[in-house]
Parts: sequence; structure tokens; C-alpha cells
Amino acid sequence: MTALRLSVENLLASPNEAALAEVIAEHVRATTGRRPSPPEIRSWQRSLPALARDLADAGLHRVEMLVEYKLPLTSKRADVVLAGVHPRTGQDSYVVVELKQWSRAEPSELGEHLVIVDGMPGGERLHPAEQVRRYCEYMRDFLGIFNGRADSVYGAAYLHNAMDLDVDGLAEQVRDEHSRLFTKQRRGEFLRYLTERLSDKPGADAADRLLRSLVAPSKQLMTYASREIREREQFTLLDDQQVAYELVMGAVDRARRADSKQIVIVTGGPGSGKSVIALSLLGELYRQGRTALHATGSQSFTQTMRRYPGRGSTRIKNLFRYFNSFTDAEQNGLDVLICDEAHRIRETSTNRFTPAARRNGRSQLDELLSAARVPVFLLDEHQVVRPGELGTVASIERYARTKGYDVRFVSLDEQFRCGGSRMYEQWVIRLLGLAEGGPMSWEGDFEVRLAGSPYELEAFLRAQDGTARMTAGFCWPWSDPRADDTLVNDVVIGDWARPWNVKKDRAVGDYPPSMLWASEPNGFGQVGCIYTAQGFEYDWNGVILGPDLTVRDGRLVTVREENKDPAFKSRKSVPDDDFDQLVRNVYKVLLTRGMRGTVIYAVNPELRAFLAELVRSDQAG
Repeated sequence: MTALRLSVENLLASPNEAALAEVIAEHVRATTGRRPSPPEIRSWQRSLPALARDLADAGLHRVEMLVEYKLPLTSKRADVVLAGVHPRTGQDSYVVVELKQWSRAEPSELGEHLVIVDGMPGGERLHPAEQVRRYCEYMRDFLGIFNGRADSVYGAAYLHNAMDLDVDGLAEQVRDEHSRLFTKQRRGEFLRYLTERLSDKPGADAADRLLRSLVAPSKQLMTYASREIREREQFTLLDDQQVAYELVMGAVDRARRADSKQIVIVTGGPGSGKSVIALSLLGELYRQGRTALHATGSQSFTQTMRRYPGRGSTRIKNLFRYFNSFTDAEQNGLDVLICDEAHRIRETSTNRFTPAARRNGRSQLDELLSAARVPVFLLDEHQVVRPGELGTVASIERYARTKGYDVRFVSLDEQFRCGGSRMYEQWVIRLLGLAEGGPMSWEGDFEVRLAGSPYELEAFLRAQDGTARMTAGFCWPWSDPRADDTLVNDVVIGDWARPWNVKKDRAVGDYPPSMLWASEPNGFGQVGCIYTAQGFEYDWNGVILGPDLTVRDGRLVTVREENKDPAFKSRKSVPDDDFDQLVRNVYKVLLTRGMRGTVIYAVNPELRAFLAELVRSDQAG
């Protein structure tokens, strides 16, 4: 974990608030690769000195302040964690504080814990007490220091610019003593809350223990999916994830009462929690007895959902469908249709096998929008990897507006895959030319390694604890299995040769079917392609950059002749510019499947040498 450590004395002794903000900004730049926004900088200048004065007035001069504390396995950061000693037990004690400069805010009618903040664009925000409550819950789930000591971390939202009347109604939404809401008017109560949980003994050792705490493995989606649907919430949704969840749940109630339709569009990069939101919604709606279905355009993803959450229950198995399952669906027959991986929506649900009598020319998007009172679309536009995939924010919004439907948007900016490293995702998209700025050196804390050969890549993955898979660009032919149920070693690099994952939806010998390659142990040893890897995650990610990628003048370029994907064969249906974009998107998906680390091997020698300049051996790992 990372945080900037400050003391109350140092904060009070430094009158230069701009200099303080610059120190924090540099810390954020160094650890995330992004420049803080002006509102963030203003918050540090105004809120942190106010908190330091409060701590001093409470007699808590020696409490340690961990500023911009990074929650484990995510890029989300808490404003401040106060580390110290509990006055009654003498044990380590922590208070997570969210500092809000809000002057006015009120509850929103769109969701149980949503608020509208005066003067802040962008729609609803999560209630700050609920925000900090979830931070505490998340820390208890993932940090070993809290095993058996759940009562040693507390949370408080401090609206130090607001009076009670300015935020009327927010206090009624506070759930418990572990997450309280305080205003400027209730400063005395805030100080008392702190002194009941922290004493004026040195907090440095407690801060050390928190920052060094072991981190539990992340909750992988398929492992917890069944319990999420059948029993109760398994995943702690944070910030905009919870906003998206509550917007949908609120929309369900309103749509029923008003006989209306509400569209919710949720965008986010790999690992931002889109599928976790989808499962959380599906589980809650299922337990409430609502009519809700989950749909994707991916056979691998849907079949895996049917196998894991749906195991032993035909009813749960039937909750998971495909985008082309709604051609004859009743208008508004469902309360909610959750369209996961909506970037894979196609122009039409028909294909060459569809009988002529059923070819009605209706768009797939129209079918999905019509099927439910609350259609939900979760997508990442950088994951469009096949010709004919049309799921974009603009296309969904445009079509919905033409029908007169109300549309709500939520953008998930945080990162929950790749060790929670936004810097790694930025490194990947700049490397691939999907963002401006050009390739940059890797200097983050997510483990990135380069392999000198495919043997080295495979050996590294085999030696790791946890799940590991290797994938590659589609640069080799893909053969059917032999008659004796063995796979052909199609992926050949020098004297190293391995098979692609199984082509079909049935097992071949000991090899799992294609849709279970990422989740079954026997999937290791086969090379996954984009069509089986997309939508999945594993601890360790090995990626072979095929010969369809090379480097020229310091930028990666695509080589169409080296690509063997049948979907890209025709220049008429897939022009060169489209091919270039799609291949870059493919590698973006492949490079962002790992939770703990990624090891890369480039077939092209020039690209291998170029990557070695960006990921030096003293940086890797």
C-alpha cells in the first residue's frame, strides 16, 4: 500500500498550504502516473490543515496521518487514514476520514445512498458516510492486520464547510457508529468521536503495521459468483460502482410505479468492476424475486457463468443468456436486462444459419432495449475486437434518445485488476497507441516482466502461486483436434510449440472446452486467444505479442500479413484502418487480464529490444 505520511505538528508548522499540496501532488503523480485535478489540489490546501487543527484541538498531536491512502488491489484512495493507539484497549486503532468541501448537498431520489451536491456536475454521488463505510469494509476484507480485529478500523465523513441545514437529510442515512457524518456545526462531536478511538500516544508503529500488512488474495469473480447470486453480497462495491448499482435498483422501482423505461450505461476499463456490478445486481434482483437476466455476446463468458453460479440449479443457469436470445422477447417483459460486455453488441442477431422467415431486419440493440423496463449496458469501447461489434456509448444513447427513453451514465475510473494500477493501464494504452503521448518507461508497482523466450515465459507462470494463463495474438493457424483427442501444437516459435485452447464447447481429452479454459486448472499449457480470454481474469498473465506487432520510429505498428484471424481476412469487410484499431484493442485486452502481474514475450526482435528499453530489468517486478 502507498500513502504520504504526515504529522500534525508538521502540518501546523507549515504555513505554505500551496507547497503542501504540491508535495501531495508529486506523491500522486509518482504512484499513479496521473496529474491531480485542480479540485483535488484545492482540497489538500483547505481540508488537510483544517483536519490537523482539529486533531491538535483534540489533543491528538502524535497521531500519524496517512494521506491519499491506496486501498489494496485497487487504485481507489481514501483521503486520510489516522493511525494511532486506542485509548481503552491500547491496541492499534485506525480512523478513515473522507474530507468533503461541500457547502450544500441533499439526498437524491434516484437511489438509497445517493446524493446531489450543489455546484458539482456529473450527476449523483455516493453518500460520504456510505463511501467511507465501504472503505472500512473493504480494508477488513483484504488486510491481514484486521483478521479477528474488525473493530479496530472506523470511518467518518467530515463536511467541514457545511452546516446541518446545508446537508439536511444526509444524517438520517448514516448506518452505524463505524461510519459517521460530521458537519462544521458538529465539530465538537467529531473531536469526541476521534478521542474515543485514538489516544495521544505515538501512531508511527500503528502506521507501519498498516502499510506492511499482508494483503489477502483478491476475490476472483467465478469463485464467489455462486454465493453472490444465491446468498448475499460477496463483493464490496466502492464509490461509482455502488452509484451504478443504486441507480439501477432505484430505476427498477420507478419504472414499475410510473410504467416507464430507464436506460443505465456504465463504462469502465478492464478490471474496473463492470462484471462485479452485473453479478451484484443479478443476485439482489434474484433474491427479491424480480425478473432479471444477464446477457453477453461471449459464449465463453456465458457458459462459464452457467457452469459456476448456475451449478446444480436450472433456474440460476437460465439467468445467463446471449445477446441474440431476445429476438422474440415480450416488450418490457423483464424488470432488468443486464448487458455485460455490451461493446460486443452486433448490428443484428441473425446470421447465415438463421431461417429466412426469421430475418426481420431488426437491430440487436432494439431487441435488447425493448426486452426490459431497465436495460443496463456495461462496456469498454477499447474492447471492441471483432468486425461488426457496434456497442458504443454514442450508438446506445443515440438509439435510446430516438425512442424517447431516459438515459443515465456512470463512468468507472478506478482499477481493480492489474494490482489496482491505473498507471499500468495507462502504460498499456500508450504503448499500443490508444492514448496520446507515445510509449513510456514502466516505473509502477504492478509486476511487469519481459521474457527472453516463450520457454522463459511459460516457466515463470508455472512457478507462480495462484492461477496463470498464457495468451497470444492470433498469428498462427488454429487446427481441429486430432482423431485421438490430442491438440495440434499450432503456436510455434522456434523449437517451442504449444496448442491453442480447445476450439469447441466440448472437452477434448483432458483439455477443458473453450469457455472453461480460463477457469479450469487444465487450461494451463494451452495458449488462449482473444475470444476465450476476453472477460476473464487470472493472477498471472503471460502474453505473447505475435509477429503482427512490430515497432517503427518509436511507435508500435501492426502487420496485417502476419495475422491469421479469419475474421480479419477480407480487406473489403475489414479495411486496413479498422484492422489496425481492432488488433490494438485485442492486445489491450490480452495485456490487462492479470491481477498480480504480467510477463511479456515479443516474437519480433525489434519490438523485443524496444520493450527492453521501456521495461528495464531493474524495474521489472
